[in-house]
Amino acid sequence: MRPSLRKNAPLLDAYLTYLQSRHLPFTIPGHKQRASLLDPDLGAVVDVDIPLFGGLDEIKLTRGVLRDAESLAAQLWGGTWARFSTGGSTHANQALVFSLGKPGDKVALSRNSHRSLLTALVLAGLEPIWLTPEIDKKTGVPTGIPLHELERALAENPIALLLTEPGYLGTLSDLSRLVERAHRAGIPVIVDAAWGGHFGFHKALPSHPLQLGADAFVTSVHKALPGYSASALAIANSQFLEVAKLEQGFESTHTTSPAGAPLASIDGVRALLQARGGELLEQLLQNVSEFRESLISEFGENVLLKPSDFAHQRFDPTKLVLRANALGADGIAIEKDLIANGIRVEMADRDTVVFLATLADDAAAFRGLKEALIPVLKEHIGAPRESGTALSWSISPLRGISMREAFFAQSEIVSADHANGRLSADLIAPYPPGVAVLAPGEVITAQIVNGLQRARKDGVRIAYATDPTLQTFRVVII
Repeated sequence: MRPSLRKNAPLLDAYLTYLQSRHLPFTIPGHKQRASLLDPDLGAVVDVDIPLFGGLDEIKLTRGVLRDAESLAAQLWGGTWARFSTGGSTHANQALVFSLGKPGDKVALSRNSHRSLLTALVLAGLEPIWLTPEIDKKTGVPTGIPLHELERALAENPIALLLTEPGYLGTLSDLSRLVERAHRAGIPVIVDAAWGGHFGFHKALPSHPLQLGADAFVTSVHKALPGYSASALAIANSQFLEVAKLEQGFESTHTTSPAGAPLASIDGVRALLQARGGELLEQLLQNVSEFRESLISEFGENVLLKPSDFAHQRFDPTKLVLRANALGADGIAIEKDLIANGIRVEMADRDTVVFLATLADDAAAFRGLKEALIPVLKEHIGAPRESGTALSWSISPLRGISMREAFFAQSEIVSADHANGRLSADLIAPYPPGVAVLAPGEVITAQIVNGLQRARKDGVRIAYATDPTLQTFRVVII
């Protein structure tokens, strides 16, 4: 029998200890872990919900279990500061941005950043200097930020460099070179590594950002790792960042009533990686490799993205990205057939289907996916198409006014036919991946309107628009 993780996971131990003990709480949460007395269905959902305050710890946090767990995480990832978030990478990203500077300061920022970073800039009053990723001509996939893009941005004196590594489709920049150049310029490097929580724990995987010299990173514990939904962590070193400001940024937008289950799961996942990370990732890599070979044997080398598609193999080898265009198939149609077979995918558009594989997927799970997927693909196979570049990766933004100015400006609704040339009041993004096609203050063009409408017609969800039908757009009144 394996040793219990809770022995080395103070939050996980506190959560389980509370469930196993008798309590008569006169505190929040209002369900008191006995909502089943009111309704069994409601109780099935909430009766295992334990708060941090008056649950995992006392109201005054006298036990220090959160502090101890965060210290263990900082040690494992090689940082001097760590915080656990129950608000996902969205909150953790915003916390780091709030620590950087004052309104009006500029930051160099990947255009393939998640909307949470753009929203953070609006709230903090920082201005983006957009960095455009290179696009691989063969696959149509963004491959990372080139050094010359950073050099261009440095001429505008940013106070920080914000990167998204890995990108949504698993590709990576040459992060160590970008970090070295940013540090020579005297600015910190912050990395949104939401999809790279497993990095750094196996020799076949990329290093995590701190191992490559970055000053801070955020990662989701519920994406590539087996944590509770909306659990995330932020890790930092203090050479270029001020710990007091990191703390202030974190607390300013985090809930004052954090749920215990996400916190305990972050601690448990940290303990799991520390104890068995290499072993479990080896098993995942083996399962992914066997699955990949099965599809290649049926449909050829180009059916899935692979590390050798990219320079220096800068690609997450656990990422499963089906190239529907290479099969002459429609990714949206494939997704619909898979849903009918009980299988949900992470993302699908016309050219691409993304399957998220994690430590929780055993050989039986991969076998089930293979047995459902191969017949579906055979039904949809056709004449191969050239790789297209998704709208999220292909737009060159044209700034009209600052995002903050547009966010708080008066606005009006106009028809799509009359939106061309106006300034967007909305952030609009196909979701997933949640990468902005339009940010507040940017010029709406015919290419953007047509591309968004085409994506929606193809079955892609368009998020955050006031009018999700895209028949109208909310624009700034100047």
